[in-house]
Amino acid sequence: MNTENRPREQWGSRLGFMLAALGSAVGLGNIWRFSYVAGESGGAAFILIYLFCIAAIGLPILMAEFTIGRRAQLDVVGSFQKISPGKPWVLAGYMGVASAFIILSFYGVIAGWSMFYFSQYVIGGPDIGGEGGSLDFFVNFHTATFAPILWQFIFMLITVGIVYVGVKRGIEASNKILMPLLAILVLILAGYSMTLEGASEALNFLFTPDWSALTDPSVYLAALSQAFFSLSLGMGALITYGSYLSKKEKLPGAAVGVASMDSLFAIVAGLMIFPAVFTFGIAPDSGPGLVFIALPDIFADMSFGIIYGLLFFFLLTAAAISSGVSLLEVAVAYFMRKFEWSRQMTSVFIGTIIFLIGIPSSLGFGALADVTILGERDILDSMDFLASYIFLPLGGMIIALFIGWGWKKADALEASNFGDTVLGNIWLWIVRIFAPLAILIVFLYSTGIVTF
Repeated sequence: MNTENRPREQWGSRLGFMLAALGSAVGLGNIWRFSYVAGESGGAAFILIYLFCIAAIGLPILMAEFTIGRRAQLDVVGSFQKISPGKPWVLAGYMGVASAFIILSFYGVIAGWSMFYFSQYVIGGPDIGGEGGSLDFFVNFHTATFAPILWQFIFMLITVGIVYVGVKRGIEASNKILMPLLAILVLILAGYSMTLEGASEALNFLFTPDWSALTDPSVYLAALSQAFFSLSLGMGALITYGSYLSKKEKLPGAAVGVASMDSLFAIVAGLMIFPAVFTFGIAPDSGPGLVFIALPDIFADMSFGIIYGLLFFFLLTAAAISSGVSLLEVAVAYFMRKFEWSRQMTSVFIGTIIFLIGIPSSLGFGALADVTILGERDILDSMDFLASYIFLPLGGMIIALFIGWGWKKADALEASNFGDTVLGNIWLWIVRIFAPLAILIVFLYSTGIVTF
């Protein structure tokens, strides 16, 4: 049986599609990763470069992914095979599937940490009153052998369950609940943070640029990497989601809406976290531990801190689930078509493999702490570097080049809903020249091939 002739699952509505795409974009990248990367990269100057990267590179590639998926109505690999059969562009599809495995494997570990902290606030808050406080609590938990793996498993179980149900009743329905809830929660928590003493210092940090930071190449690297990670670019998720969209829907408005809301979400998350950070004297460049080490201490000193912590880690967990679902769907959609498997079997099988791949990342802080893969990086950092700095940028660059050079201009403009307009031609030239060059420069710098 030719799986391409099967009825294609579709979103129930344009709103459902946009919420699902936003759910893919809004995740740990907007809260956990954006906050500490902004803290390490100078705050306001980083945010300016990040927003430029979103507008000038992220949005055009986001539009490219929607266009490819919606035209082909297939998974990320099948889309390139259908539109450009026998050509090497399909490499971007295979890199997207590989990225989904790699990212979700370590993403599930961090999401499991978030679920564990949420469970602690449900029962009254983590026990951080001892001498070592929240640092010792976090270290004792995430260096253990079994507890982190158990919470990683629970996260993957929920993620698999949503994908198992299907596009409309699983992915779309869950995001129609999660995304509005996330928006409400982040606004409530940001509003509360703005009443704290450190609010003015946080606003200065986030919105008054230190222009000297613009001379540091690593800030540009961090900004573009964050844009890719935040928007879920280059991993095939948006091609896959676009493939479930009806051909009567217009793409440009949806792409702008998703990119705008994703960026706004990240900035509001900064308004949620940094006032508390400055109020309680935490260094903004505390790194990945900012969420799991610094914030529990802050919550412990705040009025209604238990409630704040409960809501925050629920928010973090829900955001992780929405993104985890999109990553799993990339791999599931491909293997369903490739091997003619059912959605249910594929979801369980692929989810189990990704869970098993993620176990070394979990053990990399305890039993496998002495193991390094890429340079001096531990297992989780190596997986993050491989995906965020190599696979995603290269995948995004190939997607951009495919739209600009590998697809007939008239077909690309027609499929994108731009038509032969000024805006459409600007989009084509960005994905032909500017975006690939910018990605290539950052890739060469991040891998150490060139230095500035």
